[in-house]
Amino acid sequence: MSKSADVLAAGALVWRVTGRRLEVLLVHRPRYDDWSWPKGKLDPGESAPEAAVREVAEETGVAVALGQPLPAVRYRLKDGRRKRTSYWAAQPLEEHPPGARHRAEEMAPVQGDPPEVDEIRWVEARQAMDLLTYPPDREPLGQLLDQWRDEKLRTWTMVVVRHARARKRSAWDGAEESRPLTPVGMAQAERLVPLLASFGIAEVISSPWERCIATVRPYLEATGIGAVLLPELTETAHAKKPKPVRALVRRELVGRDVPVAVCAHRPVLPTVVSEIAKRTPHSIMKQVPEADPWLKTGEVLVVHVAQRTGRGSVVVALEKHRAATERQVPLPVAEL
Repeated sequence: MSKSADVLAAGALVWRVTGRRLEVLLVHRPRYDDWSWPKGKLDPGESAPEAAVREVAEETGVAVALGQPLPAVRYRLKDGRRKRTSYWAAQPLEEHPPGARHRAEEMAPVQGDPPEVDEIRWVEARQAMDLLTYPPDREPLGQLLDQWRDEKLRTWTMVVVRHARARKRSAWDGAEESRPLTPVGMAQAERLVPLLASFGIAEVISSPWERCIATVRPYLEATGIGAVLLPELTETAHAKKPKPVRALVRRELVGRDVPVAVCAHRPVLPTVVSEIAKRTPHSIMKQVPEADPWLKTGEVLVVHVAQRTGRGSVVVALEKHRAATERQVPLPVAEL
């Protein structure tokens, strides 16, 4: 077993605003008699964002969409292994959010299991500092409070998707726009469904070429939403005129108010990333690769954007995730 025999877990700080009060959702576990955040271990083949959403739903009954990542909590277990719990800020979703059908199927409760949580409680965020049983759990709360004071907590999400693995050009006799996904690519596309659902993706924009459409098709079918197909996202159109892609990314970063996924090709990504960089602080952007390839096939860049009063929009966090197949171990959440 590798050094990564460390235990990976995930959870969320679910927040809401009541009047002018920022409140967070805590859970009480009778087994430990403690107050903590809803969280739990990753299931085999599950990514950290998926686990965070699933654990919140199982422990609190609240469906959420993840926002920006918060500091992870690490500590050593009695058997010598280290446990790492990734956290996100998250907000309760509407009654029937995109991906609700998929989530309901995946998160059906196991009958007969004793409850891990016997009470959930909305608590004013600063009071939660005192109620939390374990001091390390206060670290993500401190970051959440800092973002709230700086008007950077309420965000929307743009997920940049590089299409899943496609057949090689040398092995395809058909037109470039019809080059299909490989079996591994199709598995990656299926695994993107719970990952995109974790961030509450409600709209999809894609290149109309087959390998991009096939990448987002499983999510469209799972959620029942449609996709906007834009020719300017194709390799050919972008090579001739990249400005429309810049304009598209600029619109999504400035005027967007719902989570959106944009699926594109590798040659288009430098233009997308350069436009993102214009609204991203250096301390965040410097952690993104400076050269091609920006993303591997089936990988996504999650961009969290906040709109500050009188100061315009700003990227407050970036994350990178990859859609794992059944034969792959999911990448841990990137600390970008």
